[in-house]
Amino acid sequence: MDLTELGAELRRGFDAKTAAREAGLAGSRNVIRSCGNGIRALHRGEIESAQALIDDAQRELDEARRTLEGHADILMAGFVHDAEKELAEARITLALVTGAPMPTPTGMAVPPSAFLKGMAESIGELRRHILDLMRRGDLARCETLLDEMDDIYYLLISMDYPDGITHGLRRLTDVARSIIERTRGDFTTSTIQSSLRDALQKHAELLD
Repeated sequence: MDLTELGAELRRGFDAKTAAREAGLAGSRNVIRSCGNGIRALHRGEIESAQALIDDAQRELDEARRTLEGHADILMAGFVHDAEKELAEARITLALVTGAPMPTPTGMAVPPSAFLKGMAESIGELRRHILDLMRRGDLARCETLLDEMDDIYYLLISMDYPDGITHGLRRLTDVARSIIERTRGDFTTSTIQSSLRDALQKHAELLD
């Protein structure tokens, strides 16, 4: 039995799949890198740079998914899902910080599970932004963002589905809750300190 042609056909299939996997994996890594850089730019106040980096990540993700068309087993291997989650986190954080409309899974072309996990992880980035606002004394904006964090948390806990459907959302929701509680505690302390400073300042002015 001559299996030469059969072997060649099988190798061509595996070669194509391997090439698609390598391209998809590289693209997914680029998405994660661009999202990380975009969030860092956002925390520095470089909004336009952050937007450009996140848009680059979207294009990289779209290209990675196109590359993996016809290779559903690789597309579902996990690394594309991680990239989708990171992109969702970056876009949601950008919207929260800038006051832009909240993105949607449909608009980003990401599955609901990746979108919700990105939303849960955006809570940590929003805490960092709130702490920066506290240092600048912008407590009114902090309170607004804390209310938005609560709204996100209530949405997350309403997604009461098995982990096999949400891919670990429950654990991230628990982490988000602890972050919100710490942030609200920090905000309360900052508010009390601000009120005390104002009272002392008014007292000093009366003495003068």
